[in-house]
Amino acid sequence: MPIGRAFAHLAAESPDAVAVRSGDDVLTRRELDLRSNRVAHAWSDRVGQDDLVTIGLPNGVDFVLACVAVWKLGATPQPLSPRIGAGERAAILELARPALVVDGPLDLADDASPLPARVAASWKAPTSSGSTGRPKIVRAAAPATVDPDGRVAPFVPRHAVQMVAGPLFHAAPFVYAMRGLMTGHELVLLRPPQAGGAPGFDAAEALRTIQTHRVTWTMLVPTMMHRIWRLDDRESYDVSSLESVLHMGARCAPWLKRSWIDWLGPERVVEVYAGTESQGLAMITGAQWLEHPGSVGRGISGSQFRVVRPDGSPCAPGEVGEIVMRRDGPATYSYVGAEPRVRDGWHTLCDAGRLDGDGFLYIEDRLDDVIVTGGAKVQPADVEAVLEEHPAVRSSVAVAREDDDLGHRVHAVVDVAEAEVTEGELLAWTRERLDPEKVPRSWLLVRRPLRDDTGKVRRSAHR
Repeated sequence: MPIGRAFAHLAAESPDAVAVRSGDDVLTRRELDLRSNRVAHAWSDRVGQDDLVTIGLPNGVDFVLACVAVWKLGATPQPLSPRIGAGERAAILELARPALVVDGPLDLADDASPLPARVAASWKAPTSSGSTGRPKIVRAAAPATVDPDGRVAPFVPRHAVQMVAGPLFHAAPFVYAMRGLMTGHELVLLRPPQAGGAPGFDAAEALRTIQTHRVTWTMLVPTMMHRIWRLDDRESYDVSSLESVLHMGARCAPWLKRSWIDWLGPERVVEVYAGTESQGLAMITGAQWLEHPGSVGRGISGSQFRVVRPDGSPCAPGEVGEIVMRRDGPATYSYVGAEPRVRDGWHTLCDAGRLDGDGFLYIEDRLDDVIVTGGAKVQPADVEAVLEEHPAVRSSVAVAREDDDLGHRVHAVVDVAEAEVTEGELLAWTRERLDPEKVPRSWLLVRRPLRDDTGKVRRSAHR
């Protein structure tokens, strides 16, 4: 059915069930349906069929209401970070040419009556710039329809209290939160940082939320997992309600992944590898990961993966090359502001990786991020995984810096928060655990987070 109608269906089924929580703000299913009708009526003279509506709001009930109203008008929500720089914001709006930009209090009409059933040709249009910083819009090929009695995905529980830990203007949190909302999940949105407060994801608040609201499912990125794992009082929180945790968005250090499996059990830790474009999905359970440590799994939902050399020929098992993928069925996306990278029907996210003899996929790093130093190739993620295992390190970024002797050297930017640690101590730590060519030759210690709440970093800012 049309996504807009799904909310009325769910409201009729259980009108008093909670749909969204955000701090002290709570909307039942009936309240969500009626209030989104009022927003849609207020915008009806400005938003038409298949228009894009840019939504530049932080996590909160207004973000959710805005998206539901857009679907009810037969239009497509285009999430945008409210913290984005003026130049990048202008570039994205130039690409999107939205009918409406929503970045303040919502308009509310007096009329809360149902709107005519409408279906946008595309159900979402998030932005994606990866690590390059060049903005583009990824318009989903799927129309704005949903089975409200269905599942978000085979690896997501049918009925869930879902904690939304990441910013909704990013693709993965948006997909899992909104598809969950359409199929009966209760969303519990982590509150955005308050003015003057600590930036980004609050690990203690996440565990308090799981305990207080008996959260059954959530999606995290490795940065969040790392911050939770480092909490001194992590074991004092009751997380027994969690049925499973999905993680994705970046390569997870094997030591961190194993720690979470030991903590929650292999049956409660699931990993997915996919891009905003959804042109291929791989999945691995905790039990499979213990048999194939470091892997992100094998293709699911009609997805196939290959690893190829620069000439397009297939790599042998264990040989590192470019990961390419394809998925059964029609195209899953189109770009606004870029051209897809497709070769003979195979798509790429420009990641390097390998396949083992059983067909399990392993991610090495971004192809453009590989550091060539003295003729040796270094994957930044290998360096970062070792650094972030150090108890004083909150996050790190390894990049290439020009070097007269080696061509490039490994340079490490390390967030040590409030810890008292020296470059010498970190150098000794890495020398004990890394091959000599991977050991950083220059350092910058900082006391600020280096990655955003989805684990992304723009390496160009540190080169």
